[in-house]
Amino acid sequence: MKRLFSIFLSLALLLTLCTPLSAYADGDSDGNIDHGGGGLGNGSDENFWDSGDEGVRVTVIRASDHAVASASVDFTNRHPDNIIINFGKVSKIAYNNGHALALNTGRYSYVNPAQPLPKIINSDQGQSSIEVIKSYFTDEQVLRSIANLTGFSYSILTNGNYKILLEPIAYFTFYGARVAMTATEAALYDQRLGGDLRSKMASLTHKNLPLSMFLDTSDLGYPAWTGSRDDRVSDSTIISSLGLGIVRFSAAEPPTQVSTQNYTYHVNTEVITPVTVSGGQSDPDHPVTVRFNIGGRNYAVGNVYYPDGDSQLAWVRWTTPSTPQSMAIHVSATGGGSTSEGTINASIVDLSGHDPPDPNADDRNSGYSPASMPSNPQKASASWNVWRPVWHADWVWVSDWIWHGDDTSGSWEDNGSWVDHGWWDFACDTYSASLSASMSITPDGKDPTASDETIKSGYGIHQTAAASVSTNHSSAVTGAQTAVTYFPEFGYKTYWRLLDPTAGGYNARFEFAPNRYSTYNRRTHFTPLWMPDGSYTPYTFLEDCWTPTGMLSMNLTDSVTIRGNLWSDWRAIPALP
Repeated sequence: MKRLFSIFLSLALLLTLCTPLSAYADGDSDGNIDHGGGGLGNGSDENFWDSGDEGVRVTVIRASDHAVASASVDFTNRHPDNIIINFGKVSKIAYNNGHALALNTGRYSYVNPAQPLPKIINSDQGQSSIEVIKSYFTDEQVLRSIANLTGFSYSILTNGNYKILLEPIAYFTFYGARVAMTATEAALYDQRLGGDLRSKMASLTHKNLPLSMFLDTSDLGYPAWTGSRDDRVSDSTIISSLGLGIVRFSAAEPPTQVSTQNYTYHVNTEVITPVTVSGGQSDPDHPVTVRFNIGGRNYAVGNVYYPDGDSQLAWVRWTTPSTPQSMAIHVSATGGGSTSEGTINASIVDLSGHDPPDPNADDRNSGYSPASMPSNPQKASASWNVWRPVWHADWVWVSDWIWHGDDTSGSWEDNGSWVDHGWWDFACDTYSASLSASMSITPDGKDPTASDETIKSGYGIHQTAAASVSTNHSSAVTGAQTAVTYFPEFGYKTYWRLLDPTAGGYNARFEFAPNRYSTYNRRTHFTPLWMPDGSYTPYTFLEDCWTPTGMLSMNLTDSVTIRGNLWSDWRAIPALP
């Protein structure tokens, strides 16, 4: 009568699970298997566990998005046909994704593997070996059996697109009833019972069972376990971090990485600041987001996708401050359970304030010799790629066999379903930008004796520069924004004129700014009186056309011919008496 009462009490406790219970976990990536545990102490005749009453739940997980890709299968060396209560075949990932803990009083199904399982849970009667466990679950014949039981071919299961999630199971007696639980289920159940399971079975359910498997390095969103291997742990710790091992069939995924470099920008200029993101795979199920903090303002670039083993540029378009300064641009990339950070050091400089001085009639430069024409690095075109994920569907029937009947008669019914075991493929979209430009030097319109291309020294010249940008990705490309002209009389250094943009965008136009030494406030540059006859060739560097792969720029020149000087246009007239 006492045992009958215990069974009813056990059922009453378990039936409190009518209200759904959910759990969630977070973590990092890149994992393996390890274990711990110790002695179990003594139980009672209604609450006890026998060494060896154990198993392992096996579930196939899609590596790309951590989705459950198969029905779970419970392996055990025992014949636990006397299990009264279990919670079905639900994986740790499913629970962490919101699946409710649910009572199952039906017949418990299991598989006795042809190759017996190694010892899984430590006890006073023997210790398990993690190396033996690893060897067992990476054995080809065991993997072929898992593939067959989960609806996969061996080649597909081991092609690197899937991982195997392992969860230790304990078969034990609780309030006189035989129960089957994974470590995660035990923790969820204990939460529902307000700690009653822990009070009766703590050495098993909150130490040796969860510590029988944990990760050396993080994977599938679960962290590596760095805590004690021989102390009791909390329900929340078990749910988030313990009671699992992972078998993978490809190299561990590297963490997301962001690569940066330093830049020099001009004041009040629209720029494109890129970083390179890599590590693992980023797809719509596990996207990478890059965040830039620039001058206290945050920019987020989401949905940065790339295939495993490759990388992707991510960039932000912003306008530099109006004053010179040094800026630290902080960049972080999050995704795949990891975060990478970097810093871009940006120097903001001002090109203005270096206009040539006022030319005087008595200026001399008897030692003048023409300087070599400068040639800055020039880049007239750029291209870049953007990865675009494309879903590759692969529908597979996944069996879910349910026993209908009692212990003496009945039949198995396949309540399975079609499951998409597909994956993300990637298409590569290529974008480009090109810059074309021209420069024209002409005599100033106030020069009374100039011809089309000939002036006398001392008179002014007028300049226009035109820039045209062509692109198939306008949001990622700026127009040319800066043109700086250098002059031969200064050796193409020391002094220069920052041209005034008179039209912007992809068809920009630049001219000299109004000259404060011009009587008529003309957009002009005065040639020195002492400039010898010959070709007079200003040089212009056109720049600040920004793309994700850097700046487009061009070297431009044009000439007029100097013949004579303005003194020849003046003559002395006697004063009236």
